[in-house]
Amino acid sequence: MKYIAGFIGAGNMGKAIATAVAKSIDAKSIAISNRTHKKAEVLAEELGANAVKNVEIAKNAKYIFLGVKPQMLKELFDEIAPVLKNRTDEFVLVSMAAGTSIEDITNFCGSEYPVIRIMPNTPVAIGRGIILYSANSLVKSTDEFLDLLKYSGTLDELSENLIDAGSCMTGCSPAWIYMFIEALADGGVECGLPRAQALKYACDALIGSAQLVKESGKHPDQLKDEVCSPGGTTIAGVHALENNAFRGTVSNAVTAAYSKTMNLKK
Repeated sequence: MKYIAGFIGAGNMGKAIATAVAKSIDAKSIAISNRTHKKAEVLAEELGANAVKNVEIAKNAKYIFLGVKPQMLKELFDEIAPVLKNRTDEFVLVSMAAGTSIEDITNFCGSEYPVIRIMPNTPVAIGRGIILYSANSLVKSTDEFLDLLKYSGTLDELSENLIDAGSCMTGCSPAWIYMFIEALADGGVECGLPRAQALKYACDALIGSAQLVKESGKHPDQLKDEVCSPGGTTIAGVHALENNAFRGTVSNAVTAAYSKTMNLKK
């Protein structure tokens, strides 16, 4: 059986992207595999897709999404590279492995194939994610690929030499944002708010503030100043954040993630 999309790896990111793709095509044309086959079966049942083996995807999927950890790629390609080599139809490898270039994927394959490198984040599962992508010259068109992922959120083509930096903002930041939401809610609870309301207020404030930055065209610093009345409560809170190196800490998180990504390349 031929598949439009095959997902090798049913972890959090593979699941998120498979969920988005299942909204744009018939789930029966999606295949899913995983090192632990039961995990593939659970996701396949959830989406109405097919749980298969790695080799089946390598043989029959047009878009082969590689959702395994970077350190597992060599083992994976030892298994599927001979299958890919025997194919006579068109297919595209879609890699989401951190710190792994298109050239690395080509070297693992032992042959040159169309490759699209993507760096997604988990909100793609609800259609509010960001996917950075870059394709090699063997990819004739990205139109079908973009259509597959149209329900994932924002797709932005980026030069491959910038993808690692971009992914440290878009791919890693949801974890830090969740921490911020939790901390904001914790503060509200400490001040007497019920947990459910504190969490709702934190989420809504974050969503609204981010949208205002996007739509107003104003610099975040200007918007911050507009909230800070002289001698008011907000500037007192800003002072507390600055005393604890809030902005420097956030920037350090991005650069730490980037440094780790660079180390993965070694």
